[in-house]
Amino acid sequence: MFITLEGPEGSGKTTQLPKLADYLRKSGFDVLTTREPGGTSISEQIRTVLHNLENKEMNPRTEILLFQASRAQLVEQVIRPHLAKGGVVISDRYADSTLAYQGYGHQVDIEHLRVLVTFATGGLKPDLTILLDVDVEIGLRRKELKGEWNRLDAYNLEFHQRVRQGYIHLVRAEPQRWEVIDASQPPIQVQSEIRRVVTERLQINK
Repeated sequence: MFITLEGPEGSGKTTQLPKLADYLRKSGFDVLTTREPGGTSISEQIRTVLHNLENKEMNPRTEILLFQASRAQLVEQVIRPHLAKGGVVISDRYADSTLAYQGYGHQVDIEHLRVLVTFATGGLKPDLTILLDVDVEIGLRRKELKGEWNRLDAYNLEFHQRVRQGYIHLVRAEPQRWEVIDASQPPIQVQSEIRRVVTERLQINK
């Protein structure tokens, strides 16, 4: 099973993912965790370029193509092989981030992006995507307080609001794949809801 966690900046994905992975491993699953951009040596190098605050002049099209390059390497080198041997893959972001950030955020044509995403992933889609939804101002404040600030965080508030609304549009378009969890709740409650959702999909006996 391929599970992805999505959400606006500061939604808590990176905090929640290892806890979910540990829970599933204790339930007997072979779990691989990864992140986007990143997850391979090549992809991590691309991540450094994408997140570097010095690269503020980066054109949105350049940004889009770099994300796809990172994703293509991750899918072929890491995700597909683990799924092929019957494992569970959990990724901190995946292709929906491109549609939300570069599509709705940068207001780039969604259908053009879908073509690029399909090419980069070879058509691989998650079985379950969990949206950790949080008000963008709350999320950005969380990241700032943690000292985690990158080039994408530095986009203006309107950009991040479009991203959040973009995620809502994606959920409405494909409700069978998505589950939405209120990420403004205490982390322990968020994790409880994530486990409930995943448990139902994997049919684990609690």
